[in-house]
Order: sequence, then structure tokens, then C-alpha cells
Amino acid sequence: MSRIYTPITSGAFVPLGNTVTFLANTQAPTAVQAVQTGANDLSFCQYRIFNSGSVLVFVGVGSNTLNANTNAVVVTTTANSVPVLPGTLEIISFPANSYFTAITASGTSQVYVTPGIGV
Repeated sequence: MSRIYTPITSGAFVPLGNTVTFLANTQAPTAVQAVQTGANDLSFCQYRIFNSGSVLVFVGVGSNTLNANTNAVVVTTTANSVPVLPGTLEIISFPANSYFTAITASGTSQVYVTPGIGV
């Protein structure tokens, strides 16, 4: 998966769409789309990813369900997935309207993704 990085705005995070959620497991669930609304000219936006569980998750992101699920792998050497520690959140830039899922090495964890802009 190729990634194009854009700078995050320096203002506080502002949601630009509904939060989506899924239960990360040892087999990644079907990816869900975090639709960005309210700012139609954004090709990229930030996503607030919150791992509310007690296990590490590896988030897969893609332009469709298949790509996101393919990118959700437990990293052992190198992979396209993004690790998010238990009980923490990350704000990361991806293309607008991306799809998200996550996998765990063991156990389950509820993950929440909110599209927006800012930190």
C-alpha cells in the first residue's frame, strides 16, 4: 500500500463525520468505511483511532474493504498495518473516506475511528 503523507493542521481535532467501530480479533473483521463529511475539498483527512481494549491492535487501512483487510496483519518483521497500544488513541492522516479494520495477536479489542481534521 503506498501512502502519501500530508501535514496535519495545528488546530484541535474537529470531527468531520460519524465515528465507526468494530471489534478487532485474531481474524480481522470486515473493514468499515469512515466517511468524511462537511469538507468536500479534502482528499486527505486525519483519523482519530482509539483502541479502547486491553490488547495491542494492528490497524489495516485501504481504499476499499479488500485492501484494508489485506493490510491488517500482526507485524512480526514488516507490514503495512499500524499498531495502536491498548487504551490509547492516535491521530493519523489517510485519504478521505478510507476503510478500517484491525487484527490482534490474541484476544479482542473494540476500536473506534473518527474522521476529521487537526490534532
